[in-house]
Amino acid sequence: MLSSLLFLGLIAHRPVLFVPLAGFLLLGYAGLKAIERGWSKRIVWPMLLIILVYIWLKKYTFLPEASFLRLPYFTLGLSYIFFRVLHLQIEAGDTRGKNPVGIGAYLLFTLNFTTFISGPIQRYDEFARDQFAAEPIVLGIRTIGLQLERIIRGFFKVNVLAVLLHAVQEDALEQLVHPYSPLPLKIYAAFKLAVVFPLFVYANFSGYIDIVIALARLMRVRLPENFDRPFSATSFLDFWNRWHITLSMWLKMYVYNPLLIALMRRIRSVALEPLLGVFCFFVTFFLIGVWHGRTSEFIFYGVLQGAGMSANKLWQLGLARALGRKGYKELASNPVYDALGRGMTFSWFAFTLFWFWADWKQIDKVYMSIGALKWLVVWLAIWLSMTVILALWEWLRAALLSIKTSEGPVLTSRYALVVYASALGLAAFVMTMLLNQPAPEVVYKTF
Repeated sequence: MLSSLLFLGLIAHRPVLFVPLAGFLLLGYAGLKAIERGWSKRIVWPMLLIILVYIWLKKYTFLPEASFLRLPYFTLGLSYIFFRVLHLQIEAGDTRGKNPVGIGAYLLFTLNFTTFISGPIQRYDEFARDQFAAEPIVLGIRTIGLQLERIIRGFFKVNVLAVLLHAVQEDALEQLVHPYSPLPLKIYAAFKLAVVFPLFVYANFSGYIDIVIALARLMRVRLPENFDRPFSATSFLDFWNRWHITLSMWLKMYVYNPLLIALMRRIRSVALEPLLGVFCFFVTFFLIGVWHGRTSEFIFYGVLQGAGMSANKLWQLGLARALGRKGYKELASNPVYDALGRGMTFSWFAFTLFWFWADWKQIDKVYMSIGALKWLVVWLAIWLSMTVILALWEWLRAALLSIKTSEGPVLTSRYALVVYASALGLAAFVMTMLLNQPAPEVVYKTF
């Protein structure tokens, strides 16, 4: 707790800035106690209140500007605190075999500095299992070595890969919108801009998460994984099982599942059940966009995420109906089909991210720079090229992992990891010294 308070003090030096955050936490705790003690017969009211206060503090643009607080205040980490408070309130509705959450445990869970800025989003029972264990979890020399390797890997992603990719993105954007750039250069710049940003976000965010998870483990706390090779996903549904896993799992658990159950209780048509699932996918991943930001760009980003998930599910249902289960399984196991799906998934995600980093004026300027027809050619080129590149990457990875000794794959042996970590550490040190500039801020710190 002291570490978390020190962490907050290092970010913002004026205590008055934390007053709205403190009020939000106290309101959340009061709602939690009301639910635990049965004072609130319907748990929806404390939850609804905390959602409304969150929207107000985040200054969502659909609210009247005159209603907002005029004084500056601290909102960093509020989005992740919001998820933790809601999680506690939802779980408090089922009190069977559960101990009440005290104020100390509540504050430690909501303000824990290892997950404060950008997650991952941890469940309270997992957090309490390690934090309040009678005996701390084992921390052997092998575990320490693996965590140090992961910290180096994360530092390399954030301070080398992300920096280089960010530079490529800025250069591509400048070439694309420059009025005197020749058309072939603009088309190439459009290709680079679309391809590089997803890779930048991954290097920046997953690198930060690598460092956080490793540091927490060295402090004898296990955090959930947040990434699982997302660009290996062969469908958009699979992608969100691999990208920002804790966010998508939270929304599936507390939005998708309850919404689907509620709809199925009211609409008992067997024929409509698959379509209800499609609708619930859209609502769930639309909310991902709304959570990310308070402007219309993020609302549209949510529409695109929901549309991608819904279209993917409809495609699967249509193929299964047309080919039968056996035929669909055979098609899904076809390496060419998988490769094309992988390229399509990357392309759609890259397309949606334009509304993640740019406003409507910037997007209009970017797309008008070469015209709609040429952008269609660019997206086709991205799909085909990423299909080939990602397929080659999967083949190379599998080939390297197939080289084994009696102890397992050579690539993941402790000797290989030492060499790998040493090389990445040296490269990160040299690049940091040469570039002599700070890495871009963690993208998800904004949220």
